[in-house]
Amino acid sequence: MHNVTHFPYDEFGLFHENLAEWDLDVTVPPVRRFFVAVDGLRQVSGLQWGDGTPELALLHGGAQNAHTFDTVALALARALVALDLPGHGHSDPSPFGGAAVMAHASDMGRALEQLLDGPRPLVGMSLGGLVALALAHERPELITSLVMIDITPGVNADKSKHITDFVNGPASFEDFDALLERTIAHNPTRSVSSLRRGILHNALQRPDGTWVWRHQQHPRSELVAPPVADLWDMLAEVRMPVTLLRAMGPGSVVDDEDVAEFLRRCPHATVVPVAGSGHSIQGDAPLALAALLRRFCV
Repeated sequence: MHNVTHFPYDEFGLFHENLAEWDLDVTVPPVRRFFVAVDGLRQVSGLQWGDGTPELALLHGGAQNAHTFDTVALALARALVALDLPGHGHSDPSPFGGAAVMAHASDMGRALEQLLDGPRPLVGMSLGGLVALALAHERPELITSLVMIDITPGVNADKSKHITDFVNGPASFEDFDALLERTIAHNPTRSVSSLRRGILHNALQRPDGTWVWRHQQHPRSELVAPPVADLWDMLAEVRMPVTLLRAMGPGSVVDDEDVAEFLRRCPHATVVPVAGSGHSIQGDAPLALAALLRRFCV
């Protein structure tokens, strides 16, 4: 029997760590967790930053959650919403599993209808970027501009193997230290405090003392997800402003071939390299990302 050590966790009590780590001198705005219905049985959750009408929406990557953008949101100092994809964070799972791009896009569209009072910029990282692209294609009336963080439709299993190997690791962990140790090994350039904070936001301690990632707590879906249309074709048909933020450090999943095809399919797109960042730009270079979102989220 495990010795259960319950970690104190205040979802909104860790922002001082974000501020200190990145030397941010800003006032923490009101932040609240919301739940909105996307069908008769399921809800999508997320974080609303600020009291005003949200000025943009953020979608995280696979195996992440809305808190991955905390430092970015603090630096931006704008009213915004950061959503948990289905089966991630506090959102209910999709009947089609955690990586169902088209089903997720439909759910995110239903959520944004209720959260925004008009079209807004949409930012998506990794899996969230593909969901954002599908949503921009299917529901352009909801979105004024699209920003994709280190992802293109050309990213395949080989390019993302280092990420999926981490995500598809142990189904549970003996204790918090085991989970932290594996996370540090996967993110050697991050501070231990930031990784500890990320785990507290993204993992759960079970009654027997073991830990599990939030996205792994749901049973595997047996339903076949709706087919994903050719996302390259979707990109070619998007008419709104499109920006690709390409991580240039170790761990990026986007290569030169992806960028060339991105610009061939979407000649009006802007591609911006982000030096010194791995795949999760919001974690490696949040202040640079905030500056870029100020520029491109219009």
